[in-house]
Amino acid sequence: MLSCKSKNLILSQIGEKLSMSRMLDEFNIHIASDGRWFHEGGEIRRKAIVKLFASVLTKDANGKYWLTTPVEKGEITVEDAPFIIVALNVLKSVGGGRPRLELVDNIERKYIAGAKHSIFFKKNNKQQEIPYVTLDKGLIAKISRPVYYQLMDMVIQNSDGDIGVWSAEEFLVLQ
Repeated sequence: MLSCKSKNLILSQIGEKLSMSRMLDEFNIHIASDGRWFHEGGEIRRKAIVKLFASVLTKDANGKYWLTTPVEKGEITVEDAPFIIVALNVLKSVGGGRPRLELVDNIERKYIAGAKHSIFFKKNNKQQEIPYVTLDKGLIAKISRPVYYQLMDMVIQNSDGDIGVWSAEEFLVLQ
């Protein structure tokens, strides 16, 4: 794990390498629909660098994605969602409550499905309903097909007739 000082140093060096000033600019970084990150057309293969960039990624109210470092702020492009949910863990509750659904993204961050990290669907260009989960800083993650199937195996109908899953003590309606 990188220290805060190391992260700032790397971000500063990357900023110099990209020849960016303190003004807003485009970083020529792109996130593909499968969650892979690219810089100037080449894939960024070092997971530590992707995690570092992800730690400073935000999405604004206009739908634009930004990397904001201590030195500069630059726009990047995202094909679909910047992250992919690649694993679903069912965590047993201590004390007899309902289990929690832990979603793990492609850079190994973990989220508990619930009000803060809700599951929703949106149509792709083929009009298919694709599942996503809300993250922090206005970001979302696409739920991978294997995780979606695992989630669908847990679906029940509640007393109101809604279809969904339980995570912790919340019923998450899937629609």
